[in-house]
Amino acid sequence: MEWLEVSTENCTVRRTLDVVGEKWSLLVLRDAMNGVRRFDDFRRHIGLSDAVLADRLRKLVAAGILDTVPYQESGRRTRNEYRLTGKGWDLWPVMLALKQWGDHYTADPAGPPLDVYHSDCGEPLHTVVTCADGHGPLRPREAGTRPGPAARPLSRTDHER
Repeated sequence: MEWLEVSTENCTVRRTLDVVGEKWSLLVLRDAMNGVRRFDDFRRHIGLSDAVLADRLRKLVAAGILDTVPYQESGRRTRNEYRLTGKGWDLWPVMLALKQWGDHYTADPAGPPLDVYHSDCGEPLHTVVTCADGHGPLRPREAGTRPGPAARPLSRTDHER
């Protein structure tokens, strides 16, 4: 079965984008990975409305990417902080890859606004692709694709989309 003969109804890229593929969700994740935890701080730093932020936080919590932790400042009502779960931190390499691409193609002439580095040696981090056997970094021409265990043939209804 070739790629164009495979149904994309259960595509994991599609499903991932349904969860985190919206601009504001990615910016919430960016900030959470950089230590932002409180609603007002997300709102102020990202610059989006209360309604949009509340919706994105709710969706990320429902997806198990963020968790809520109650806190209370003296004399104020209890509120929630938002913390990345293990599932959320598993998106870190994806966010680094997006940042690396952006640093190369979209950064200001002076450079990127944030450097991410190895805390032991101080050198910048780079995302690379390796195989499970440790070969790499690999380039696109060194990779292949084949239908996976959940691949289904393209159906008539797939053609009608």
